[in-house]
Amino acid sequence: MSIVEAQPALDPTERAEIRNLIGHYPTARAAAIDALKLVQQRRRYIGDNLLAEIAHLLGLPAAELDGLATFYNLIYRKPVGQTVILLCDSITCWITGRDHLAQHIERRIGIKPGETSADGRFTLLPIVCLGHCDHAPAMMANDVLHGNVDPATLDAMFDATPLP
Repeated sequence: MSIVEAQPALDPTERAEIRNLIGHYPTARAAAIDALKLVQQRRRYIGDNLLAEIAHLLGLPAAELDGLATFYNLIYRKPVGQTVILLCDSITCWITGRDHLAQHIERRIGIKPGETSADGRFTLLPIVCLGHCDHAPAMMANDVLHGNVDPATLDAMFDATPLP
């Protein structure tokens, strides 16, 4: 049983968009990740009830779709903050100061990797590699890639993100 409160059901527009996605693939199952991403883009995460609805539209068992959703680290199965910070955990980023950045985030907003700030503004997640090694240390804030990140970069982002 999930301890996360159920999200509102898919709306007719979301259902129609998922059905449209299915039409672009040879099988409904092939549209699974795109369907999850479509809903997550609007809802920020995929709760159990939404996962079950999406699975039904795709003609899949919910357990199979959950297996896909939990395999991909960019599908969020629990609530995340307004800004999701993916802090690269590659050897290159580690050598160039990634741990110092993680400590700065903890001091500044009080969260460790895997946590969301109390105000709901930020979630910090480690990611194996962002492929931006020539600009390490690197991070993504939502869908924006940042390179040569330093504490001042982080502070500017924290200061610019409004309260939810």
